[in-house]
Amino acid sequence: MRAAPGTSAAPYDGGMSADRFRAPSVSLSRIYTRSGDGGETNLVNGRRVAKDDPKVEAYGTVDELNCLVGAALATLRELVPAHAQLARLEAALLRVQHELFNLGSQLATDPDAIGEKQPRVGRVEIERVEREIDEMNADLPDLPSFVLPGGSRLNAELHLSRAVCRRAERRVTALARQEDAAAPCRYLNRLSDALFVWSRWACLQMGADETLWQPNRQ
Repeated sequence: MRAAPGTSAAPYDGGMSADRFRAPSVSLSRIYTRSGDGGETNLVNGRRVAKDDPKVEAYGTVDELNCLVGAALATLRELVPAHAQLARLEAALLRVQHELFNLGSQLATDPDAIGEKQPRVGRVEIERVEREIDEMNADLPDLPSFVLPGGSRLNAELHLSRAVCRRAERRVTALARQEDAAAPCRYLNRLSDALFVWSRWACLQMGADETLWQPNRQ
């Protein structure tokens, strides 16, 4: 996954090759190293940065989002035996987890050090999420009001993922002031919309009522 600092990254348009990314080359045995005790960490390409650096804030929030998507996926898998149609969303959420890890790799590397086959997100991933939004949204009734999280546990967990996805988008937007992060920004923007649609779609498939915002309810 690592490219030598200063090498030019090849343009990435999300090519369709099944093996377009290099396989992981890690061996995790020793978990703590004490090297971060002074408040610094290494990027993928070896540059040392503070742990509150905008890059670390960005990929750290993407990692948090991935954890929440995993929690929603675990809840969904418990529901699939009773609601087989949710398997369609199960596949999408698992794929998104892999894409978020790829995005973390991208954000944890200086742009000029990203190798040609380093995992990342690009046009294909963005367009695939857009298609899934359109396909599932076509099944949904129009909304007469805004939706409150909590139509079901899965609905609430997908909404929580959506909210953290928006925070990740804000972190990456801040990072984009100092380096090119256009594709990560677009991906997170689409993903937050997808998580909203998926939260509604899950309720529909389970026959659960959505909770609509009522401004005058006290």
